[in-house]
Amino acid sequence: MAFDFIQAALAARRKDNVFRQVTTLDSAVGALIEVGGQHYLNFSSNDYLGMRQSTAVMQGWVDGIGQFGGGSGASPLVTGHTQAHQALQDHLANALGREAVLLFNSGFAANQALCQALFQLPLGSKSATEGFIVADKLMHASLLDGAVASDATLRRFAHNDCAHLQKQLDKIFAGTNRPTQDILLASEGVFSMDGDEAPLSELAVISKQYKTWLMVDDAHGFGVLGKTGMGAVEKHGLNQQQVPVLMATFGKAIGTAGAFIAGSRDLIDYLTNFAKHYIYSTAMPPAQAVATLASLHTIEQNDQRALLHDNIAYFRQLTTAAGVAITPSMTAIQPIIIGSPEQAVLISQRLRNMGLWVSAIRTPTVPKGTDRLRITLSASHHKKDIQALVDALVLVMGEKKSWVKIGE
Repeated sequence: MAFDFIQAALAARRKDNVFRQVTTLDSAVGALIEVGGQHYLNFSSNDYLGMRQSTAVMQGWVDGIGQFGGGSGASPLVTGHTQAHQALQDHLANALGREAVLLFNSGFAANQALCQALFQLPLGSKSATEGFIVADKLMHASLLDGAVASDATLRRFAHNDCAHLQKQLDKIFAGTNRPTQDILLASEGVFSMDGDEAPLSELAVISKQYKTWLMVDDAHGFGVLGKTGMGAVEKHGLNQQQVPVLMATFGKAIGTAGAFIAGSRDLIDYLTNFAKHYIYSTAMPPAQAVATLASLHTIEQNDQRALLHDNIAYFRQLTTAAGVAITPSMTAIQPIIIGSPEQAVLISQRLRNMGLWVSAIRTPTVPKGTDRLRITLSASHHKKDIQALVDALVLVMGEKKSWVKIGE
């Protein structure tokens, strides 16, 4: 029978304790969520600055809907691109010091579009110019999948390891008949599962040395890092020549949805003409663009980033004092490595029974043996919330000897 593998694949996921299920929220207010009639302190949201329900964002949606309606009604190249979209693109280009910006419906679509548009066989051609995507081993799945689906050769270097990166680049140049210019060097600003930051200044130097294009996926740094919240490239002071391709999302610190790619005018014009995820998708709702721009203006002016960084420092102070093992991350993403999918789920459930929502992240989302609790902090959290989390972690981690399987 066709597609017999489906049941077998699902059975294997369940057996290995890595089966995924959707959680339906009844409500969400600030740092609280309601699930099945129960309320929890939420330590699993990427709404790092608490902007999702801010006055600015909510009013932006209302104003945008009043002016443009609920949706865009068409793809950007038909009649879906409005003044609201253009205003957002112009603001981002100016704030980031880039020539132009292009909006996408998600970071996944942006990364896929970039890889496939930059590395594709020309129409009527049977062979493409040799191209490579050299990516950090822990890059987002969207970028890695996009690379595999493109006509480029994907090479990966050990996480944040510049020496290994150079070895990979040396192999590429040693194996080609000519020094190719078609190499995209890809890294994240802040890595989504570990919370550590990339050595972007070093990567920019290597990129210049090997004449590659450096691409930064700043989904988890944009809005949080930098003097005005413009992300990792602002923090490191890297310009368009040093980072020709910058991608970031609005669904995390900005509190709305969607994504963008920023770069040269030629790059954005090229993507406008060849990026299928842009050309053939309905444009994001104009109201979403209005709300996103309102959020960006607010972030530049308020103290939400300072509140977040204070909460990060407080969490790390408490966990260190309590003897809870944490990683070196100095960002909102504070993972606690457990090592086993079964135990990670069990600890997550124990915390949930105490009114704390902390997601267990398991393989294949993270490498095997690094299953973890992915704690994310927000400016919406109060000190008492963080204290409650750490107290619960101390209690649960001390119960290891009495752990049993869920349901027994």
